[in-house]
Amino acid sequence: MLQVEGLTKKFGGFTAVDAVSFSVPQGEILGLLGPNGSGKSTTFNCIAGMLKPTAGSVRLAGEEIAGLTADESCRRGIGRTFQIPRPFRGLSLLENAMLAAHFGAGGHIDKPEAERRARDALRLAQLPDDPQATAHGLGAAGLKKLELARALATQPKLLLADESLGGLDTGEMRQAAEMLKRIRDERGITIVWVEHIMGVLLSVVDRVVVLDHGAVIFKGTPAEAQDDPKVAEVYLGPPETRAA
Repeated sequence: MLQVEGLTKKFGGFTAVDAVSFSVPQGEILGLLGPNGSGKSTTFNCIAGMLKPTAGSVRLAGEEIAGLTADESCRRGIGRTFQIPRPFRGLSLLENAMLAAHFGAGGHIDKPEAERRARDALRLAQLPDDPQATAHGLGAAGLKKLELARALATQPKLLLADESLGGLDTGEMRQAAEMLKRIRDERGITIVWVEHIMGVLLSVVDRVVVLDHGAVIFKGTPAEAQDDPKVAEVYLGPPETRAA
């Protein structure tokens, strides 16, 4: 579903993403891990069209999409959430999701179809589809669900989930992780999930790619990641600096 080859993004003389390559088969959940500043979000933004890569290739279902704008990438079938939710607070939850549906995959759709897609996405995200329900009063978990619903309303082939666990307590983290797994299982949507929190993510994803200083330092299964010395050093520091 997704093939990233030699993806590089430079800001002046600073290389934020350095020749990153990985692939994601149809129906897989891939965890993209790394500490803060490792290049995870920049990689995401290059895939989703928020940033234009300096070099490299990004293919979605065999189609080259590197350099497309965010709206063009969305219409090709990429949906994404953002680390910091910014809903349209003057609109209802249903209207937020309908707006996303209008700009999603499949081109222009009429209002009834947008409403159908929006209601389906809200139900998947376990949010009310009551036209009177608004974002006012939603906590961190509710706002993350609305981000997810808006992304799902675009009818994505590939969902890019950006730090879906940030700001949640332990129980909410587990619920968010299980929701992503259920969406993959029920709808067959391929997911790339960016996180710096390892624990809950590793119980859900099929494989992980770990970045550090913009480069890939590990690819493999969650179990292999937990035993890898490079991954341990990135997250825990060099052995000599760790507490006994």
